[in-house]
Amino acid sequence: MEWRASHILVKDSSLAERILKQLKGGGNFSALAKEHSICPSKSKGGDLGWFGEGKMVREFEDAVKRMSSGSVKGPVRTQFGIHIIKKTGQRD
Repeated sequence: MEWRASHILVKDSSLAERILKQLKGGGNFSALAKEHSICPSKSKGGDLGWFGEGKMVREFEDAVKRMSSGSVKGPVRTQFGIHIIKKTGQRD
C-alpha cells in the first residue's frame, strides 16, 4: 500500500490551530503551506508525493493510514513539529 499526502509543518500550536480554522473556512491548503510551512515541501504546496510503509515517522504515517482521501487532519505532533495533513491519494 502507498499513500500520498501534503502537509503544513509548524512549530507553534496556536499557529496550527489558526491554519486549521482557515482550512475549515475554505482556505487553500497549498497556499497556506507555501505561506506557513517550515518544511522544504512548502515550495510544492506541501506535497510529499507517494510513500510506502515505513517511509515517514510513525505518528505521521499512522494518521495518514486512518484518513480518507481528500480529508484534512491536525494537529499531529512528531519530532519535527506539528503537522496539518491532507491525504491526497492511496493505491495498492
